[in-house]
Amino acid sequence: MNSTEIKTSIPAEKVKGYAFDADTTMDTLAGLGIHVEGRALNDMMKYAKDELPDTVTAQSLGTPVQFLQHWMPDTIRVLTQARTADEFLGREIAGSWEDEEVVQKIVERVGQARPYGDYSNTHNSDWNASFERRTIVRFEDGLTVGRLEEARSSRIRINSGEEKRSAVAESLAIEMNNIAFLGYNNGTNRTYGILNDPNLPNYVTVPTGAGGNTTFASKTFDEIIADFKIAASALRVRTGSNFNPQRDAFTVGLASSVYDFLSAPNSLGTTSVFEWLKKTYPNIRIVAIPEFDGANAGSNVMYFKADTLGGKKVAGQYIQDVIRLLGVEQHAKGFSEAYSNATAGVLVGQPLGIVRYSGI
Repeated sequence: MNSTEIKTSIPAEKVKGYAFDADTTMDTLAGLGIHVEGRALNDMMKYAKDELPDTVTAQSLGTPVQFLQHWMPDTIRVLTQARTADEFLGREIAGSWEDEEVVQKIVERVGQARPYGDYSNTHNSDWNASFERRTIVRFEDGLTVGRLEEARSSRIRINSGEEKRSAVAESLAIEMNNIAFLGYNNGTNRTYGILNDPNLPNYVTVPTGAGGNTTFASKTFDEIIADFKIAASALRVRTGSNFNPQRDAFTVGLASSVYDFLSAPNSLGTTSVFEWLKKTYPNIRIVAIPEFDGANAGSNVMYFKADTLGGKKVAGQYIQDVIRLLGVEQHAKGFSEAYSNATAGVLVGQPLGIVRYSGI
């Protein structure tokens, strides 16, 4: 068996004390990481009867620790906070890395029919156009790997270039996710996120529960359900019934710290909030979002967002480049790589399709 091979894998929830019985064998113990060599067992039996003999030579210094190490074959990498912008908003790949803005045309048809008359002037309908602009921002990151660094990292079975390349991709992805929620302000641009797009409606505080608080943590099954009913109804009314929560697909963005309160059972213990929601609104999606924790002046927030209205997306994340390799440079002692991305952040094109709640 290879020295780096995993011999036995025991899930955390199944690790427990082992009770010895008549069926316990050396192979059983070895599978649990308990090893007793036959020679050692014989010595134990012998020394149980005889006194330890006097030694002639000086005591050994022992085996150097490097010969007693087992190196695990895999590598554990430190995790970062989950990036949920794509799950909540999706991605719209629009424009090019070198563009300056993303522009959305918005047309409103105006007109009013009037009673007919043979000799009256016919009233004409018309349309108004407006343009929503979002500024594209670009970020960059890169890496440099030296020859000695590359050689030494390979001795511990780590590809330094590959690890740095992954770090670059992750840093660019983190920044893109941040912009999707918070936008980016350099003083003159128009790059917004889903938390601060100027088209968004104001927050509404959810009702207080019987416990005297608005938070899901303090509410019962029925009270949490009531909050969802209120939000679904508000979205239906706000869209002039163009949205039907029993029929249409919609996404609920929920602060991560309150998401698990959707497991609260009813008074009979027969169903949870989450199960009730999936049964009542078959096309609902619920996304736990870390950025929604304390997003409104310290209060947790919840979004109800229709996925589409009139066949058009309600809100989108507009990206030009997820990652772009700008160039590779070879040096006498190593190499460098440069990468970039580009995003216009979020554009809420149909603000009627969103309602926002605070205090959850």
